[in-house]
Amino acid sequence: MNIKLIARYIGIALLFNALFMFISLGVSALNGFDSSFSPLLLSGLITAMVGCFPLIFVRGQDDVNLREGFAITIFSWILSCIFGMLPYVMWGGEFTLPNAWYESVSGYTTTGGTVLQNVEALPKGLLFWRSSTHFIGGMGVMVFMLLVLPSMSTFRMRISKIEISSISKDNYRYRSKETVRVIASTYIGITVAGTIALMVAGMSFFDAVNHAMSIVSTGGFSTRNLSIMYYDSLPIEIVCIVFMYVSTLHFGMVYALVVKRSTALLKSPVFRYFMGFCLVMSLLIGLDLKASGQIATYGEAMRQGFFQYASIVSSTGFATADTSVWPLFSIFLLLFAMFHGGCSGSTCGGVKADRMWIFYKVLKNNIFKQVHPNAVIPVKVGDHTIDPSVIRSSILYIVAFTLIFIVGAMLISLTGPDFEESFSASLTSMGNVGPGFGASGSMGNFSHFSPFAKLVMTLEMLLGRLEIYTLLMLFFIFKKV
Repeated sequence: MNIKLIARYIGIALLFNALFMFISLGVSALNGFDSSFSPLLLSGLITAMVGCFPLIFVRGQDDVNLREGFAITIFSWILSCIFGMLPYVMWGGEFTLPNAWYESVSGYTTTGGTVLQNVEALPKGLLFWRSSTHFIGGMGVMVFMLLVLPSMSTFRMRISKIEISSISKDNYRYRSKETVRVIASTYIGITVAGTIALMVAGMSFFDAVNHAMSIVSTGGFSTRNLSIMYYDSLPIEIVCIVFMYVSTLHFGMVYALVVKRSTALLKSPVFRYFMGFCLVMSLLIGLDLKASGQIATYGEAMRQGFFQYASIVSSTGFATADTSVWPLFSIFLLLFAMFHGGCSGSTCGGVKADRMWIFYKVLKNNIFKQVHPNAVIPVKVGDHTIDPSVIRSSILYIVAFTLIFIVGAMLISLTGPDFEESFSASLTSMGNVGPGFGASGSMGNFSHFSPFAKLVMTLEMLLGRLEIYTLLMLFFIFKKV
């Protein structure tokens, strides 16, 4: 294990964070050198100096083995979260040390849960930094590095295989150089298009940029205390719904559809299953809201049902209503949306639609084999046969995800919250969604949780964002076999 080499690449990751701190510093300067200027300046300088140190004293090389690749990925994420909390700690206000850690991890993992009771009290420079953590984390800390590294380097191949889940690679013609370029161009393209669309719909430029970064990363941080409800605008909600769903789809297939005019996405059975599933769930929520008397008209019920389901299943977490007071049936559907998530190859959380589809196919095949024991039935997604190792990994992932969020809920409950809040806080953290139910619901925040509960939730956020296996490799990468 080459510790110096690992430190060098972690330094590059920190420099990308410092770059966005300095961009946020520019936002602060453009807004009259607001109170975030000094915290951002000091944080940027500290992060840049620490990032530069290993670059100066460690010679670069391409030969990175798989264990070193895992170490670089894990520690780049953890240290990004640590240095990313510096602007919050230095600014003060509601940001105690546990709160700053929670906000930083929530940002980088694109969870979007917040400890802030008054988001609008933050200066614009800090608001932009907060959204930037979504933007960095959504694309992936390591993907930024891959964009500037030699295209044929061993490092690029090792890291891209860690950062991009196996199921994503299995559903798209995977080549590390092309995949990184496709992810980056699609990500930036959605951000720019989303910003323009939100401005046309009525948002200010600053709000549009921040919300577009939240949408493309499926993060959920807003510049407003009431989130999207603040605008009370149907055009803005429609734009958000469209771009939230686009951001839940496989970026490689979105790129192929837009740039190469390929219809592979539209023909994908996972895409059809996912969109059909979301349509049915949204309709059920709308009907439940109307039938329960929660909302007077079908039009308004459908408006809220479609928006909130898109927000939760995409793991964005924007809000146009207080879902904690919704009927129990609607709450159950939203909880399942937190668990389900969007498609692999996107920025969303949850177990992913691809894994749920594979789970369904395996279940269906096993039932069929009870009737026809000698039948050999491969698991397919369209015309593509899924490798048994991917099937096994997908099933194990669903099991591990479920066990971890249940254990997390138990640990959170030890600190005082009731069952509903403990369960939803754990699931929303593991699924990188953001809001839970109860006091931490769509109109609430997580400030009332104990430091221990916040630590549990942030660990779940990292496990969910790094798809469990990558973070757990931390316990094995330094062991000799």
